[in-house]
Amino acid sequence: MSVRLSTFPDVTRPDVGVVTVSTWRVGTFERQRETVEAITHLWRSRAWPDGGLLSYSVLTGNDGETLLHYAQWRDRAAYEAFAATGRDERVAEIDAAVPGIERVGLRPYTLYRAEGLTAQPDGTPPVPGCVVIVDVEFEGPDPARGRDWADTVLQAIETDPDPAPGGISAFFHVSTDGTRVLNLAGWESEQAHADAVAARGHGIGSDTEQWRAVRHHPGVKSSTVTRWTPAISLSSASDAAG
Repeated sequence: MSVRLSTFPDVTRPDVGVVTVSTWRVGTFERQRETVEAITHLWRSRAWPDGGLLSYSVLTGNDGETLLHYAQWRDRAAYEAFAATGRDERVAEIDAAVPGIERVGLRPYTLYRAEGLTAQPDGTPPVPGCVVIVDVEFEGPDPARGRDWADTVLQAIETDPDPAPGGISAFFHVSTDGTRVLNLAGWESEQAHADAVAARGHGIGSDTEQWRAVRHHPGVKSSTVTRWTPAISLSSASDAAG
């Protein structure tokens, strides 16, 4: 199977059973560019590895140091099969092109809710100019608590009397071990998100009861917010859904 290249994955495609998310530290903007080029060349020069891998996407950190890897799989077994037979060779080739990459963990998630999507004229999902990733860790495994946090955020967004301009989508993922929620929030641009944060002084959202419930949600251990730019999204060219 040949490889199809785009910019951002179809996060809501219905055949996805599990998503894996990992981070690479590469050090500089130049090494970010070199690594994305090496990944693109490697994956486009080979046949698509397996029907169980549905898409593989890379986002560049706006810190100039990191890459985020977002892969959609038919199920956990498909990921484990690829990791056992096909991953090491591809990683070695990228390391040869860009030595010294530091790989920071990998965590599996399932998509819980997706909101705010408006298709483009050709029917494809919108491509955000910036993806703001909110990574929330909870005190111990509890998938229901993570889902409740996501529901609370969406209720706050829906009832906000003065919503910030520039937000276009939100994709809430719950880790399979129930300890984290990862929200991939699409924005028109990095500046739109920066302006939204600066305008309020306490993060996104008006000072409403619903947003206060988000900020004081029980069981939240830590929360980080980072900004990323979509770089590449790869899938099988024969897969019309991807």
